Amino acid sequence: MTTSQFELLIIDPLDLKFPFELKKSITSSFELINKTDNHVAFKVKTTNPRKYTVRPNSGVVLPRSRFNVTVMMQPQTELPPDMQCKDKFLVQSAITNPGSTPKDINPDMFNKSVGNHVEECKLKVIYVSPPRKPSPVPEDSEEGTSPTASETDLQEQNEPQDNSTKARDLILRLMEERDSIIRKNVKLNRELELLRNGRQERRTGVPLLYILLVGLLGILLGYVVRNV
Repeated sequence: MTTSQFELLIIDPLDLKFPFELKKSITSSFELINKTDNHVAFKVKTTNPRKYTVRPNSGVVLPRSRFNVTVMMQPQTELPPDMQCKDKFLVQSAITNPGSTPKDINPDMFNKSVGNHVEECKLKVIYVSPPRKPSPVPEDSEEGTSPTASETDLQEQNEPQDNSTKARDLILRLMEERDSIIRKNVKLNRELELLRNGRQERRTGVPLLYILLVGLLGILLGYVVRNV
């Protein structure tokens, strides 16, 4: 990774790499390293300001500290020729007073014509192809070899698993239907038992009454005979 070697700020890296994809915002970043005892102001410029957004595009790096700058490329609708980019960035840095804030930064601080010590570093933009997603289908080798034994075994193992799942579902459904039939059968048996008991009561009720009446008549007749 290439870095700048200046007196004020070290910039890491010097190449801004963007994994290029159409119609997507892409970000890259670089770091400003201040190894001095001075407060260093910086400003970032680009040759294509409509295409990029820099956050922050200016600021102050404290002594013996680091500062991260993020660059976002706006979504692009066309592929660049040969994946090449001519865009560049310029990072300017100058010593500022202790306690300075980003609001105190102005263009005159980076004006060399008035005798200011200003360092400048250029950054290149590099497009890189995004990583390819793994294909779910195994690709054949150049010699046209068939899938490996482990892949064949995996395919053969998947089919029995699917069949066993279907068989298990069928068994569960049949068991539920069987339980439902058993419950209905028990209910019908109870209703039949109640009907049978009711009929027996009606059948046995008439003879019993008849016996009682005969017994009562017998008692009355005996009483009358004794009195006579």
